[in-house]
Formats: sequence, structure tokens, C-alpha cells
Amino acid sequence: MKRIGILTSGGDAPGMNAAIRAVTKTAIHHGLEVFGIRYGFAGLVAGDFVPLTAEDVDHKISQGGTFLYSARFPEFAQEEVQKKGAEQLREHGIDAVIVIGGDGSYHGALALTRLGINSIGLPGTIDNDIPYTDYTIGYDSACRTAMDAIDKIRDTASSHHRVFIVNVMGRECGDIAMRVGVASGADAIVIPERPYDVQEIAETIKQNFADGKDHGLVVLAEGVMSAEDFRKELLKYGDFDARANVLGHMQRGGSPTVEDRVNATKMGNYAVNLLLDGKGGLAVGMDGGKLNTHDILDLFDGKHHGDFTLLDVNKEMTKN
Repeated sequence: MKRIGILTSGGDAPGMNAAIRAVTKTAIHHGLEVFGIRYGFAGLVAGDFVPLTAEDVDHKISQGGTFLYSARFPEFAQEEVQKKGAEQLREHGIDAVIVIGGDGSYHGALALTRLGINSIGLPGTIDNDIPYTDYTIGYDSACRTAMDAIDKIRDTASSHHRVFIVNVMGRECGDIAMRVGVASGADAIVIPERPYDVQEIAETIKQNFADGKDHGLVVLAEGVMSAEDFRKELLKYGDFDARANVLGHMQRGGSPTVEDRVNATKMGNYAVNLLLDGKGGLAVGMDGGKLNTHDILDLFDGKHHGDFTLLDVNKEMTKN
């Protein structure tokens, strides 16, 4: 192996650049050439490759987003398109690829491995919804951004004795909502993986107001329903001054946290060493803070399990 490629695919996440930096500098340390593949799998098929040096990536560790850019490219699910991508890699002398992205990106990495281009997947998604890993690159930064925003929302909620329903990202995974809800002192956390009772939530908020609390806060995962729809449901059980707020894509942006920078660096370094050992078709993850790998194929049948004890902790603290 003399030359490797790296691409980012799907939604951007803080820490992707830190991972690209780690891959590049580790590979160069081992005498390899590195090519960045711009715009994900779309750029792979189009041959949009750029050489990367240590100087190109040195200052990227603190930057959010992905300087290699990203794009949705569902066409890569087609076998003939996958073969075009593999042909582009061979024409450019690229022997292996590291793919940073979510579960959809892993399908592409597995396809390339089956076509003879060893590929390693790194979990780059703020949703934290990848099986067999406690952590995905960008998750901690997204939680920090959401928490900071909710802290500001609480200021205006307290000033007017309002209830705010704050919608956070995560698709069908409630990890951001749970972590941020606990960190923000929410009256209720609503996620798609667990049942909820809007009337019970309304009664909790009423009781908290009666006990002297000057605001209400519900943290709602986007996979449940919209914040406005939840607000309408809540108003069926109480005469609240309630507002809906959607944090949206701001959660993907911003400088990555220390945790995201360090873990992305560790994962990127580990991925290169896996390729040097001749391995492919693997996804890198973390279990209890330690790096691990699983066959990518196993992830498609696996299921991510969030820390649902956070719901129990939060509920216990909001019940007087």
C-alpha cells in the first residue's frame, strides 16, 4: 500500500476535520501518500481527488464542518456506480480508503472493500446512532451547541413564565435529546425510542409552576414530531404560554469540543494502522473509551442502544 484516500459523506459533523488531519499525518508518518476525495462518493465517482500534505491539515483540527465537503449520493447504491468509483481509485493509484460518515456511508465503504479496495469506516454523525459504538464524531459538539442554545432560551422563558418545547436533531435516535435534556434541567425529555404521556408532562409542568418554578422546558427529539405539533398537544392539557423552537442545523456547526477532537484523532490514527495491517470492511468504534472494530456488515443488522437511564434520572428529579 502506497497511497490512500479519505472522504466525508452524509451530514457534516464537528470533528471530521480532526479525523482527516489524523489520517493524513499518520499516513505520511508511515511513508504513504494521501489524497482527499471531495464531495463524498459523488466526488469519488467523478474523480475529484486532491493531494493532502501535513501542512494542508495542520490547522484544521479546530475547524467545524469538513473541508473536503460532503454530498448525498444515493446513486452509489448501484453496483455499476460502485465499480466506477473503484475504477477511479485504481486509475489514481489509490489502494485503500477511509470513509467518515454515518450508516449510509458505511454501505459505500463495504462495497469498495468487496471490489478489492480495502476501506475503513469512521463514525462521523452528530446523531450518535451507529451500532456497536458508544460515541460518534460530532455528537459531543452537537450536544454542547444545543445545551448552549437552550441555556439562552431558558433566560427568556424565565423572564416571561413561558414553556418552551425545544426540538433537537438526532433523526430516530434520542441520544442528543437525553443528554442535553439532563444537562439543561428539562421538565421532560421526549424521544422516539420510549413511550411518553403528554398529559403527564403537562401535569409535571403545572406542579413545577405551583412549586415556584418560573419556566417550563421540554426537550424533544426530532424523530417524535415537530415542536409545533407537540406544543398543540401540550395545550390540550393546560393553559400554558408555550412556544415551539427548532434548533436545526446549527447543531452541526461550530468548533469541535475537546472530546471530539481527541476521539476523532484517535480513530483516524487507528484506521490508518488497520489499513497498514491489510484490513478492510471494518467500522471503528469506541466501547468504554477504548477503540474497537466490527465488521461493517454486522452494523446493518445491529441496533444502537442509548443510555436510557438518563430518562429515569431526569424523571426522578422532576417529580416532587
